[in-house]
Amino acid sequence: MREILTLQIGQCGNQIGSAFWENIIEEHGISPEGIYVGKNRNQIERANVYFSEARNQRYVPRVVAVDLEPGVLHAIREGKYGGLFRPESMISGNNGAGNNWAKGFYTEGAELLDGVLDVIRHNVENCDQLSGFQLCHSIGGGTGSGLGSLMLQKVREEYPDRMVSTFTVMPSQSSSEAVIEPYNSVLSIHHLIENSDMTFCLDNEALTRICVESLKIKSPVHRDLNSLVAKVMSGVTTSLRFPGQLNADMRKLAVNMVPFPRLHFLLSGLAPLTGMESMSYRQITVPDLCQQMYSARNMLVASDPRHGRYLTCATMFRGKVSLKECEDTIWNYADKNASSFIEWIPNATQIAVCDIPPVGMDISATFLGNNTAIQEAFHRIGEQFSKIFRRKAFIHWFTDEGMDEMEFTEAESNINDLINEYKQYQEAGVDDEAMYAEEGAYEGEDGGAGGAYGEEPAYDEE
Repeated sequence: MREILTLQIGQCGNQIGSAFWENIIEEHGISPEGIYVGKNRNQIERANVYFSEARNQRYVPRVVAVDLEPGVLHAIREGKYGGLFRPESMISGNNGAGNNWAKGFYTEGAELLDGVLDVIRHNVENCDQLSGFQLCHSIGGGTGSGLGSLMLQKVREEYPDRMVSTFTVMPSQSSSEAVIEPYNSVLSIHHLIENSDMTFCLDNEALTRICVESLKIKSPVHRDLNSLVAKVMSGVTTSLRFPGQLNADMRKLAVNMVPFPRLHFLLSGLAPLTGMESMSYRQITVPDLCQQMYSARNMLVASDPRHGRYLTCATMFRGKVSLKECEDTIWNYADKNASSFIEWIPNATQIAVCDIPPVGMDISATFLGNNTAIQEAFHRIGEQFSKIFRRKAFIHWFTDEGMDEMEFTEAESNINDLINEYKQYQEAGVDDEAMYAEEGAYEGEDGGAGGAYGEEPAYDEE
């Protein structure tokens, strides 16, 4: 089977991961003891994408959970599904990263690295055919950003032919957890540009807005936000886990979604998003799902897709829906809103249909879009970074951990290159040859925008 190994790094990564496991354990009909108790054989037929089978037909999540302080992992162990996780796959330090990227990357995180890589190796060896890795983390703190970047780099070195996708929670504009968030974020994005195949961008501001405006939750807590992220995570891999009319897997998704290797930062959306009390008054149809999916209000990151253009899109429908109706609706939307799509990538939307709906719903859809508007999020973080970096404020906390000041400059220029690439492709027309004439200038430049122009995508055929 095409197995996926989940890596959860830091407090945010582990809390998102925990919500994700609760979600798919329920979808696959598995009890808190790991025993299959469902009624539909389709539920369990491909469960080994995310679970390995232990003795007595017990299903165990295929996950490696890491944090530099023990609190969150302890809470997961004590929770409802805590008995499902292998004790050796939950690795924690004691000192924490203190919101410092350099501690996670160079000192505290590096001390845990060998043990974590051994557990990953053990999990990979037990797979028949590993499809790839999915990494859950946030980039505002210390562990998710620093240790997350380190794990990404090492996994890419050891398994260069496997897919690596990340679910990355970015800092939000309205609320900040730490003053040095911009430093941590820019250094992490620098590594995500180089080492990730697909990055699903999320942020707390957009998640909170969806909870309040669409789901009518007056004061959402982290559990509400995490359950939204969990739905996207399970939606992305739904056609790997269940039989369907039109399947997609991680590699197929990446090949269709990423036109240039550096432009792999995706917007994600969900439908239907309605409050529980109004659910019984509505009959959701495929056109409703389509309208909601493309809506800026349903995006899980605070970037407005109307400010950019779609390079590519992917839609995953779940439930008893007609494949022809899904295709007609999507193509009809693309025709009517042609200006929102890059014209030099024809048929830019990939469609997948899975027969099994999420728990408690009849039909639903997950949306992914490679939209040039994501540059807004990078521009916002880059602007905050340059304000404090200009005065060299807080730099000593990073250099004291053995980090070179040049890394900040490299990371900043890499993000600026990325923003410029998004701008160029947004404005390029079908007959615009000027930008291709510049190709030679980008090829061979180290650490600059070379990958986007001069190299082939790193997706091998299997």
